Amino acid sequence: MSARGKARRRALDILFEAELRGEDPLKILAERVERREPPVNEYTSTLVEGVARHHARIDELITTYAEGWTLDRMPAVDRNLLRGGTYELLWIPDVPEGVVISEWVHLAGELSTDESPQFINGLLARFKQLKPSLTL
Repeated sequence: MSARGKARRRALDILFEAELRGEDPLKILAERVERREPPVNEYTSTLVEGVARHHARIDELITTYAEGWTLDRMPAVDRNLLRGGTYELLWIPDVPEGVVISEWVHLAGELSTDESPQFINGLLARFKQLKPSLTL
């Protein structure tokens, strides 16, 4: 797994843990950075901080475009995969869009339901298509 792939996985772990604990992901991130076990990659921090900063807009986009699914009905891991992928896709311009989608779909395949990779792929691909028209 690439360094950025590991960073995405670690960011997902932090976002997921924060949701399950009902805590701010920035608090969980700060705890992990301080503990340094395992070390927190700079890109992990970028992803978690970005998702936290744009959380309301990201959830609004997911809610708007996830046909037939509400955020509450999605598995928690899928919500956080989509949050991380949406942030990276829409707010980090130096990573190719196809790579972003592929990496988050790969994580879905490893960590979620059999249907999740297709769902994550479809929604992130839709955001890629709509990116020029989305108000960020």
